[in-house]
Amino acid sequence: MTTTLSEKLLCKYYANSLHPYRAYEQRIDSLLNPGATLLDAGCGRAVPVLKKYRGKARRLIGVELVSFTDVPLGIETYNADLSDIPLPDASVDLIMSRSVFEHLADPRSVYKEFSRILRPGGAVVFLTANMWDYGTLVARLIPNRFHAAIVRRVEGRADEDTFPTEYRTNTRADVERLAASAGLAVESFAYLSQYPNYLMFNGVLFFLGMCYEKLISRFEFLGFLRGWILVTLRKPGSAS
Repeated sequence: MTTTLSEKLLCKYYANSLHPYRAYEQRIDSLLNPGATLLDAGCGRAVPVLKKYRGKARRLIGVELVSFTDVPLGIETYNADLSDIPLPDASVDLIMSRSVFEHLADPRSVYKEFSRILRPGGAVVFLTANMWDYGTLVARLIPNRFHAAIVRRVEGRADEDTFPTEYRTNTRADVERLAASAGLAVESFAYLSQYPNYLMFNGVLFFLGMCYEKLISRFEFLGFLRGWILVTLRKPGSAS
């Protein structure tokens, strides 16, 4: 749900802004090659991001807990937990994951599983909520049982596509600790901002959120307050 004022402010002040989703895809593009095996961890029931890479990689794999629908030909899919992926050791070149890591109840096991299936020199790229974003802080105060109703009202997302949040790998310290425990190196870590999408339902709140977002985007020392973190992890070694 949006208001006219929110839409006007969005068009005026964010028309040329790079959305974190696009920054994430640009990072994937920079690491992908036509001979690679690309795995989307938590790809969604209709693999919306993964299908953009048809023809850009040798093998495309989607892993998701929910049932799949409308998956294009040429994409392998597995209903599996990310801590137990039914693939051989060292069989994947690049793992991508968007808006999933905030839901991981046991991130240590997931990091280790990613390390297991990655080839030497392979990478993981994930985009997730920043623990210190105001939206995340508010979400942590609200019990998970209310999240589906709130997300349905604010974003129009179906209840079955809203999952409990854990926020156990959503700070730089957590990422570095978990990566090290799995034998992965943190190659890059960036804080990203976007327009205050959760406040689109109210023009005044959107304006206040916009002022806050512009402030933390302008000053680098406030970067840790931005809404998203974009991370690249690398498995040591070189591809054979």
